[in-house]
Amino acid sequence: MITLVVTGSVVGAELLARTSRVSDQLTEHIQPARVEALRLQNALLNQETGARGYVLAANRQFLVPYTEGRRAERDSAARLERLVGDRPDLRRDLETIERAAADWRRRYADPLIADVTPGVPRPAGRATTERGKAAFDHIRALFGTQNTHLAQAREHSRSELDHIRTVRNWVLGGMVAAFLLTAVVLAVLVHTLVARPLGRLRTASRRVAQGDFQHRIPVEGPADIRAMSDDVEAMRRRLVTELDASRVQHEHLARQAADLDAQAVELRRSNAELEQFAYVASHDLQEPLRKVASFCQLLEKRYGDKLDERGTQYIAFAVDGAKRMQILINDLLTFSRVGRVNDAHVPVALGETLDKALANLAAAAEESGAVIERPGELPEITGDPTLLVMLWQNLIGNAIKFRHPDRAPRIRVTCEPDPDAGEGGVSVRLSVTDNGIGIPEEFAEKVFVIFQRLHGRDAYSGTGIGLALCKKIVEFHGGRIWIDTGHTGGTRFCLTLPTAPADGPASPDATAPARTTSEGQPA
Repeated sequence: MITLVVTGSVVGAELLARTSRVSDQLTEHIQPARVEALRLQNALLNQETGARGYVLAANRQFLVPYTEGRRAERDSAARLERLVGDRPDLRRDLETIERAAADWRRRYADPLIADVTPGVPRPAGRATTERGKAAFDHIRALFGTQNTHLAQAREHSRSELDHIRTVRNWVLGGMVAAFLLTAVVLAVLVHTLVARPLGRLRTASRRVAQGDFQHRIPVEGPADIRAMSDDVEAMRRRLVTELDASRVQHEHLARQAADLDAQAVELRRSNAELEQFAYVASHDLQEPLRKVASFCQLLEKRYGDKLDERGTQYIAFAVDGAKRMQILINDLLTFSRVGRVNDAHVPVALGETLDKALANLAAAAEESGAVIERPGELPEITGDPTLLVMLWQNLIGNAIKFRHPDRAPRIRVTCEPDPDAGEGGVSVRLSVTDNGIGIPEEFAEKVFVIFQRLHGRDAYSGTGIGLALCKKIVEFHGGRIWIDTGHTGGTRFCLTLPTAPADGPASPDATAPARTTSEGQPA
C-alpha cells in the first residue's frame, strides 16, 4: 500500500505539473501574445493612416495618430517580446515586423513628413504613394504570418493540454482502481488474520467477564494478537489467584467484623458506665469535699482563738485543697463531656456566642480595664453553642488573666477566610490577639496538653485544662487551633472552623468595621 501510494503520488504530481505548465503557457503567454500582436498591428496601421493624412492635409493634427502609434508600437513590442521570448519562431516574426516597420518609416514616412510644409497641402506624387503602399503591404503580409504562427501555437498548446488531460484522467482512474483492489485485498487479509482471532479472543474474554474464570483464553493469530492473548490469559490467572485470596480475606474480615460488633457492644456498655461514673463524680465524690471544706471552716470559726498561727494556716491549706479538688473535678467533667453529652449540631451565629462570652467576662474585663476589639459581623457555623461560648470565654479569659503588669489588656478578635482551605472547602480563620505576657515558642504545643501549666499557682490560678478544652472543642467542630509563634508583644491564638453549608448564611465580612468597648462589654 505504501509503494502504491508513493508511486501514485509521484505520477499524479508529475501529470498535474505538466497540465499546469501547458495551461499556464496557453493562458499566460499564447493568448496574451495574440492580444499584444493585434495591438502592435493596430499601432502600425495608425502610423500609416496618420502619415498619409498629414501629407494630404498638411495639418499637424493628423500627426497625432502617427506619434501615438509609434509609442504604442514600442510598448506592445516590449510586452510581446516578454511573452514570446521562449518561442524562437514567434520572436522571429516580431523581429521581422519591427525591421520592416523601421524600414518603412526610414524610406517613406519620415522623409515624406519632413517635405510637407504645415498649412500648405499638396497632393503626393503617384510614385511616392505607390512606393509607400508597397512597403506597408509587405508589413501587412508579415501581420498575416504572425497571426498564423500565433494561431498554430495556440492550437498546438490546446492539443497538448487535451492530450495531457486525457492521460491524467486515465492514470488517475487506474490509480483509483488499484487503490480499491488493494483495499479489498487488505480487507480480506485483515479479516482472516486479525478479525477472526480477535473475535475468538473477545468471545473468550466475555465468558471470563461473565464469571467463568476457569475458561482458558486461546492464544492464536498474528504476533501482536498472540501477545495480547497471553496478557489477557495472564490477567485471568491473576484474577483467579486474587479471587481466591479475596475469598480468604473476606472470611477473615467477616470474623473481624463480628469481633468489632462485639467490641462495639462492650464499648457502649463501657460508655454507659463512664456516664454513671461522671454522675457519681459530680455528686457523690464532691459531697465529701464539701464536708471537709465546711467542717474545716467551722473548726476555724469555733476554735480559731485557741489555735496558733500554724494551726490556722493548716486549716486554710485544707480548705483550699478541697476547693481546688472540686474545681479540678468540675473541669475534668467538662473536658470529658465535650462531644459526648449534648453533642448539639445546630446553626450557630459566632457573633452571639461571642456576645455571651463577653457578658460572662464583663466583671473581669471591667476590673482590668480591658479593651476588646471585634468584627462587626461574624459568620454562622454548625455546632454546639454552649461549647463555642466556652471556647470564646477561655481564650478571652486567658488574655485578661495573663495580662502584662505594665499595661491594660488590649484584645483583638479577627475573622477572615481560611487561605489554607482545600479545594472546595469553606472555612474561616479566627484569631484572638492580646498584649499580655506571651508564651515562649518552645511551649507553643505544650500549653494544649491537659494539666500543663507554665506558671505556679501562687502567680496565676487555674487547673491547666482551659487550653486543652479549647483544643478539644475546636477539633470537635472539625477545625484546628495553634499559637502564632511569629507574633511578638503578646499572644495570638489562631483557629479554623468550617462554616455553614452553601445555602446557609453568608461568609464573614472581613472588611466590616470593628466594634470596640473599653469595659469588655459587647458594643
